[in-house]
Amino acid sequence: MDIIDAHQHCWELERPECEWPTPELEAIYRDFGMPELEAQAQPLGVIGSVLVQSQPSDEDTDYLLTIADEHEFVRAVVGWVDLKAPQAPKRIRQLARHPKLRGLRPMLQGLAHDDWIDDPALAPAIEAMIENELSFDALVYPRHLPFLRRFAQRFPKLTIIIDHGAKPPIAEGTWQPWQQEMAAIAALENIYCKLSGLVTEAAPDHGLLELKPWVEQLLLLFGPSRLLWGSDWPVVNLEGGYRRWLRLSEALLASLSEPQRADVMAGSARRAYRIRV
Repeated sequence: MDIIDAHQHCWELERPECEWPTPELEAIYRDFGMPELEAQAQPLGVIGSVLVQSQPSDEDTDYLLTIADEHEFVRAVVGWVDLKAPQAPKRIRQLARHPKLRGLRPMLQGLAHDDWIDDPALAPAIEAMIENELSFDALVYPRHLPFLRRFAQRFPKLTIIIDHGAKPPIAEGTWQPWQQEMAAIAALENIYCKLSGLVTEAAPDHGLLELKPWVEQLLLLFGPSRLLWGSDWPVVNLEGGYRRWLRLSEALLASLSEPQRADVMAGSARRAYRIRV
């Protein structure tokens, strides 16, 4: 079965725009590039990836597009634009000319105001994204979901992809309000969700049993056709690494039919990011 990794990063610490990771994250505080990922992922059946921004800067987006030009393994890029800037629509149209630029991500989790997305000032940029068939990656916590739902309702033609299952509090085992808010937002047809980043929200000694109810809930709400598997490499190195998360994912999806597993592992990414290969 072909696999498309729908969420991975690259960074170089010496680049001036690289503000994260910070030194206390020892396992990931170094440079990470595509050759290293390909060496890990390809022997496991991964045929390509979606390279996602990690820094809120135009320079980082340009850097990622250069990487994509150099590596066929990168099938799509999710960049960053200051979506409220007056020049945002122009920048979006310029970026959209790149054949691998398929989405943008404003890193909502780190912004000062949870309702940042609930602002009419975003409309020109979002309309430019829709015009150019770009998706919107939503890096959020459960507290952001009510605002994201209203945003999605205002822009029903915009494909929105929730990163990392909206970072549920797995370690705490606190089911609400995550489940209720995810159920409400999953009812909207323009919403996808990534099966990624869960291991870093779980307790350090997590295993299959701890993750299973959360994954089952995502499958129930979004179905295999709107759920995308991603590694979150190299952040996944904080909790067991690439191979371990892939094998856990395979076990968590074992009850699905083969076509359903193929959707989660590649088909949904192809649809959400318009990947043709």
